[in-house]
Amino acid sequence: MIMNATLLIELLTEELPPKALEKLSISFAQTITDELKKLQFVAADASANVFASPRRLAVQVPAVASVQPDQTVVRKGPAVSAGMKDGQPSPALAGFARSCGVDVSALSTVHDGKQDVYAYESVKKGESLSAVLADIVSLALKKLPIPKLMRWADYDYQFVRPVHGLIMLWGETVIDGELLGLKSRNATRGHRFLSSGDVFVEKADDYARVLFEQGKVLASFDARRELIRKRLNDAAAVHGATIAADDALLDEVTALVEWPVVLEAGFEAEFLKVPQECLILTMQQNQKYFPLLDAQGKLMNRFLLVSNLETADPSHIIQGNERVLRARLSDAKFFFEQDQKHRLDSRLGKLAEVVYHNKIGSQLERIERLRHIAGEIAALLGADRAQAERAAMLAKADLVTDMVGEFPELQGVMGMYYAQHDGESAEVAAAIEGHYHPRFAGDSLPQSKVATAVALADKLEAIVGIWGIGLIPTGDKDPYALRRAALGVLRMALAAEVDLKALLAQVAAAFPAGKLSGNTADEVFSFMTDRLKNYLAADYPQDDVEAVLALSPSVLAEVPAVLTAVAAFKALPEAEALVVANKRVRNILKKVEGEVGEVSPALLAEDAEKALFAAVSKLAPQVEAKFAAHDFAGALAQLAGLKAPVDAFFDGVMVMVDDPAVRGNRIALLARLSALFNRVADISLLTDYKPSRISRLEEEV
Repeated sequence: MIMNATLLIELLTEELPPKALEKLSISFAQTITDELKKLQFVAADASANVFASPRRLAVQVPAVASVQPDQTVVRKGPAVSAGMKDGQPSPALAGFARSCGVDVSALSTVHDGKQDVYAYESVKKGESLSAVLADIVSLALKKLPIPKLMRWADYDYQFVRPVHGLIMLWGETVIDGELLGLKSRNATRGHRFLSSGDVFVEKADDYARVLFEQGKVLASFDARRELIRKRLNDAAAVHGATIAADDALLDEVTALVEWPVVLEAGFEAEFLKVPQECLILTMQQNQKYFPLLDAQGKLMNRFLLVSNLETADPSHIIQGNERVLRARLSDAKFFFEQDQKHRLDSRLGKLAEVVYHNKIGSQLERIERLRHIAGEIAALLGADRAQAERAAMLAKADLVTDMVGEFPELQGVMGMYYAQHDGESAEVAAAIEGHYHPRFAGDSLPQSKVATAVALADKLEAIVGIWGIGLIPTGDKDPYALRRAALGVLRMALAAEVDLKALLAQVAAAFPAGKLSGNTADEVFSFMTDRLKNYLAADYPQDDVEAVLALSPSVLAEVPAVLTAVAAFKALPEAEALVVANKRVRNILKKVEGEVGEVSPALLAEDAEKALFAAVSKLAPQVEAKFAAHDFAGALAQLAGLKAPVDAFFDGVMVMVDDPAVRGNRIALLARLSALFNRVADISLLTDYKPSRISRLEEEV
């Protein structure tokens, strides 16, 4: 009789890599659950409980059958049409029956999607869970996303860390099996220090409870994370503070402890003279601490730590952590004080010793290009050119400071503080930090025109320079992060009145002659247009984006307004007919060889072509005026007036007539119509006549 029970699988290991733990546990549970579904040991909608701690990966699957259902197996053979000849089985049919171990008369017929074929149906007895479970778990281990494996002791087995225990428990029954040299048991180990000896799991359903009560292990990663989050927030609330940490740090700490205990500690207030970004990074990155910020967002000289050890007197734990942090903060304070002894501009000479890329020179040579480019962009944006050039000149000087040498993540931030210390203007200091923005998807844009000028110069120079020496992103390889830089440029260009194509040409011209390939600017513009399509597609229909970008707009700040206008146009009752007409015009013009001339009114013979010519002549200046005024919706709305004359033209006028003069004149009329149709966007590419939703881009523009 088939019975159901909860299945528990646990792998007991040495401490697993904390940054990979959650991913490993999810993969482990997913593969096991998927295989159980595929083999029909569980229902198709079954789910699993996932457990992960520093020393274990485990999965608990409810309602797992002890035996697979019997399977009906259908073997398909020759086609019915060729199976019999003169009332006798063909050799192929007879051979198929023999291979199935039956007479031809025992075969049935089924349709294979193309034709009727002979088939043999048999019942395969379902296998027991115990017969296949070790193979399922072995497959799950092979599929784990492990970048590097290791061996231990004198074994030939490989895993991310040495393995010390294996549980394969179905209900109350231990399923025999061996993996990585270990035989399955119903015993595990608890907390490394708060528990001793084996912890026995008598029932698979009791796993989490037994580990918690007897082993001092909170096995669920999610439950442990939420407990830590709550205790951190409760401890911070005592001081009216907030925690300076992201989910990545919380996840990492969750993966480091099995029995979390939140403790509070502090450091000397004198360290607060160091920029808080340095202190926060030191606490988070080196020590995995949670810094506290007061109501004004200023760093406090208190912090929280998560210990993996519960003790009646935690003072020695607190003091030990304070002692370690004090040494770290002392280093940061020393670096900061030493760096301040030298002005940023005095460090520029050292940048000549820092190679940016051997094909395009040093960081100092790059600085000269950035200064020139930033000045040009500042003039376009209406920003102070001198300040933009000064900020660009100093933008990379902090790369040769001690603090940035220790913490590369602080480049730009330290440059801002050192610029303030040197007496540089607030605008210049802010631009030194701001020119790295946006650093990642969703990051803020530079907050001033000067900072925007330097940020655009920095990213455009990098893209054009690296691309121009042949280091083009391919597939998933983008070692110089050109795609990320391109997205940053696009976000800024969507919010600033700059001509991207002209800017790329200026940037390419800033490099010494012969350094870059001749068509670098055009190639980069195409690359960025492709990136823009992907970016806009998150907020607008794909056909709208294709229609707008088909005209290769260079002033990207206009693009959101054009997309909104296209959405309004698609809502017009005339839109679909005009789109179809435009496609027809495009198809005719594609076949035209040679240049298209001007329309000659004297050659217009049919009333319909005269009416179309009159309508186009009347609307063209109106559309152009609205386009020049950036009234893109108004320009497209004007096209509605063309529906009647366009329909009449195609109903009553033959374009490709024998008379070459008349034919050429009508082609010229269609070319003029096409230009009017596509002044704002290539409406022939529109397909989905539904208005697009409001975009997040409108918040940036």
